[in-house]
Amino acid sequence: MSLLDNPAWNALSTVHASFAQGNELAKRYPTDVAPIAATRDQSPESYRSLAQLLGPQGTTALAFVTMPHFPAGWNVVRTLPNAQMVWNRSAVSEVKRRGEDLSISHIDEMLALTELNKLGRFRKRAPELGSYIGLHESGRLVSMAGEGFRFPGYTEISVVCTHPDYRGRGYASSLVSALIQKITRRGETPFLHVGTDNAEAIRVYEKLGFATRLTITFAIVKTS
Repeated sequence: MSLLDNPAWNALSTVHASFAQGNELAKRYPTDVAPIAATRDQSPESYRSLAQLLGPQGTTALAFVTMPHFPAGWNVVRTLPNAQMVWNRSAVSEVKRRGEDLSISHIDEMLALTELNKLGRFRKRAPELGSYIGLHESGRLVSMAGEGFRFPGYTEISVVCTHPDYRGRGYASSLVSALIQKITRRGETPFLHVGTDNAEAIRVYEKLGFATRLTITFAIVKTS
């Protein structure tokens, strides 16, 4: 099994271990970092541990290569099929606009931009996970991208978004290219997740050197 098959678990067990809440069977990010959890495997014991971690009526997102049959007491609220794309080039596309580093001091405008783009994964402490960069126009943040899951050999590029008034200018492509440079300089491979129905974004990522590896389904689940 590739580390990429269970990205949240492998991040929480390694590079992001300082964020991990849980035990050797189930882990989660703090809710103000990311609304994501993971289990070591699909055993009933792992799901019991996760249920204890989430509490009654607890909700989280889990990632699967193959959707499992959940034990009794679990409800699937929504499923979000994503193409998991891995960068496979030896050279990075030209970075036309590098952007600036974003930090917790930019959190209000980062939250506003991600809410506009309906990216519920981004939370106020997400910048603690890795590098975030953005572009400002007329004094406001109009495009951003950052690092998500990280584990040995890999870093996810996530939360790629642009204000609707500024799309089509190549801003997101430039930010993604800049992150590819940053990640590959560390000797790691960039990867990302994008909705399988977002054909336009998939084409852009393919031009930047990403190829679809498989489909990862993010399932929003709730304990009863």
